[in-house]
Amino acid sequence: MYDTIVYNSPKLIGHIMKKYTALILLFLTVSVFASEIEKKQIIPDLKVKLMDGQKVTIHELLKDGPLLIDFWATWCKPCKKVMKHLNQYHLDYANKGFKVLMINQDSPRSMGKVKTFIRSKKFDFLIGLDPNQKLAKKLNGLIMPTLILVAQDGTIQWRHQGYMPGEEKEIEYQIRLLLGLESESLENNKL
Repeated sequence: MYDTIVYNSPKLIGHIMKKYTALILLFLTVSVFASEIEKKQIIPDLKVKLMDGQKVTIHELLKDGPLLIDFWATWCKPCKKVMKHLNQYHLDYANKGFKVLMINQDSPRSMGKVKTFIRSKKFDFLIGLDPNQKLAKKLNGLIMPTLILVAQDGTIQWRHQGYMPGEEKEIEYQIRLLLGLESESLENNKL
C-alpha cells in the first residue's frame, strides 16, 4: 500500500531532484542576473567631430561630469521634439558638470540642413556629426532617438530608444538619479 523509499533507490534520487531542481534553477538565474547588473558596460573612448570643427573623445567630455548622448537626424520628428528638453537639462545641470552631446546622423549631403536647424533653434548643447553612422553602429544608436546616459567614470547607466511626449520626465529622473539629486525609491519618482 505504501511506497517504501530506500535511501539508495532511484525513487529517492528522483524525488530529491524534482524537489530541488526548481530551487537550483532559480538560484542560478538570480546569480546570472546579479552578475550582469554588477558588470556595467564602459563606453568606448570614441572620437567625435563637433559641428564647430573641433574633435573630442567621449572620455574627454566626461572629465567634468556625466554625459547624455542622443543620436538624432533632422528628418526625425521625435528627435526634434525631445531636443528642447535635452537642451534645458544641459543648461539646468551644467553646474554639476553634466553635458548633452547630440550626435547627428544626417547624410553628408544634408550637413547644411543640420547647421541651419541648430542655429535657428539656438540650442546650447554640443553637436557631434556622424554622417556615415560609424559612432551610431559602435554605440547601437541606429534607432532614433537613442539616448545613452554615461556616468563620469564611463559606465553606461541608462539607455532609451524612441521618444513620446511625457518621456522627458523619465529622462530627467535618470539624469537627477545619476547626479545624486533623486532617490531610487518610488516615493521620489514623480512619474
